[in-house]
Amino acid sequence: MAVTVLKFESGSSPETVAHNEPRCAQLHSGQEAEVLQFLAQRPIHSVFISTLIRDNGLVSPYNRGIIYGHRNPMGQLDGVALIGHATIVETRTEEAVAAFAHLAKQSRQTYLIRGERKIVETFWKYYAEGPEAARLICRELLFEKAEAKPLVTPVDGLRRATTEDLDHVLAVNAFLAEEEGGVNPMQRDPVGFRQRTERRIHQGRIWIWIDQDQPIFKADIIGDTPEMIYLEGIYVHPQERLKGHGKRCLSQLSSILLTRTKSLCLTINQRKADASGFYAKLGFDFHSEYETIYLR
Repeated sequence: MAVTVLKFESGSSPETVAHNEPRCAQLHSGQEAEVLQFLAQRPIHSVFISTLIRDNGLVSPYNRGIIYGHRNPMGQLDGVALIGHATIVETRTEEAVAAFAHLAKQSRQTYLIRGERKIVETFWKYYAEGPEAARLICRELLFEKAEAKPLVTPVDGLRRATTEDLDHVLAVNAFLAEEEGGVNPMQRDPVGFRQRTERRIHQGRIWIWIDQDQPIFKADIIGDTPEMIYLEGIYVHPQERLKGHGKRCLSQLSSILLTRTKSLCLTINQRKADASGFYAKLGFDFHSEYETIYLR
């Protein structure tokens, strides 16, 4: 498929572009309001990209990729995608998915492709036309929670992580990443992994409970908008499981976060589908199927 890539300058109008061909362009400073308005139509699926834009703007090395927009014949956005280390696509049309897949094939940064299962499968249909092959495909379940439940027994030690907790957080997150994707980020990119984790701590987006120098519970906020907060890396120490710690900590954290957002979401790997009962008891309801494709 031929894709026309046009670079809109800040403040330019889509009406200045001919309407008789596909439009796929890198997004630039000055277009944030339009892009965030588009993404807000489906906040549970766009929370990650929306957070990057709110934190870093449309163009930043912290995004670890390039954010593109695709426009319909009327010049309106019908797709937004982050093409980079994590490639994430939010679209309304197959034409937009195909255009983003074409761009991703030209990128050397892409490590994984993630999103709604139906969109990722369509994306892969166009992306994998060449010799590219998946290293690992993970099917996931997306859950959402909109109401806080009354706390039974608060956890006094649950708090935001500080830089003093960095080594604990790095160890836990490296373990979880290798368990999920088969690659340890401490071996693949130790400097970058440490810097990104430390930045998240400074942003107040990692919550932890440490007892006697041992992390009992940990959770990361990966996406944070007024409409949706996306949780990832939820961890309970193996020796402390089945003691109610995870239920108490996640319930407490949910109550805190729902005071400043409308809803929470998280994903569960289908290999761990038995965990869905745990989240259901905490008020998380199944929303949709997700898929992550790790590239070779």
